[in-house]
Amino acid sequence: MELWFSEPHTPDVKLSIRVDRQLYSGESGFQRIDVYESPEFGRFLVLDGYIMLTEKDEFIYHEMLVHVPMAVHSHVKRVLVIGAGDGGAVRELVRYPEIEHIDLVEIDEEVIQVCREFLPKTACRLDDKRVHIHYADGLKFVRSREDEYDLIVVDSTDPFGPGEGLFTKEFYGNCYKALKEDGIMVNQHESPFYEADAKACMRAHKRIVESFPISRVYQAHIPTYPSGHWLFGFASKRYHPVHDLDAERWLARELETGYYTPRLHEGAFCLPAYVEKLLRQVEIQ
Repeated sequence: MELWFSEPHTPDVKLSIRVDRQLYSGESGFQRIDVYESPEFGRFLVLDGYIMLTEKDEFIYHEMLVHVPMAVHSHVKRVLVIGAGDGGAVRELVRYPEIEHIDLVEIDEEVIQVCREFLPKTACRLDDKRVHIHYADGLKFVRSREDEYDLIVVDSTDPFGPGEGLFTKEFYGNCYKALKEDGIMVNQHESPFYEADAKACMRAHKRIVESFPISRVYQAHIPTYPSGHWLFGFASKRYHPVHDLDAERWLARELETGYYTPRLHEGAFCLPAYVEKLLRQVEIQ
């Protein structure tokens, strides 16, 4: 008998992945957590029935979340990561020796425990001495911070359940306050393709542009996310994501990547016409 995992993308669309076995299933105080093993995508993490990452394509998401701001900001030393209990964002961040301190704020301790055990490819650098793990609500944590971080990475789940508070105007305003005068915030921005996701994307972007003087959206192709077309947000007090890109400096690091390059970086901010139309009413020109 074949075993399949199916995730609904709309009432009329599902993504189905054949699985070999279920490695873990449990209920934390916040959500249901499942880990499956599949022949095509390797192991994958599911929260409340939605795929968070797969071993095969997670590198795309985490590289675009981390290397885009790091190729723009010239002196990142202190980083706040909100969400990201799987460890993928941290894995990419610790590749930069100039980063001195990373605060990882994850509301659900069980997510980190499960990923350490079943997804070691992403959770492999959580024990780096620069990483300080806080089991807390990201919205509450960032309220008490001011002028502290060079970079904030918001690697949240979807805008409902435990991650809902990370898509509010209050949260983005507090992130602005927590950043230094030249700080950058990046966030996962949902998919623009299906109607319900597009509306969530527009709401989040509107709240960000109300808080930051520079706000742009960029994209990547991630096969297991709804529609495969995924957006990220880049918000800054000073830096423009394309005009201030220092490709030579980033290339000199000789970091090996599977998706990100400085050339792709520039192209990622060139959005399709339908996405531009969605964001036009809230985008700062």
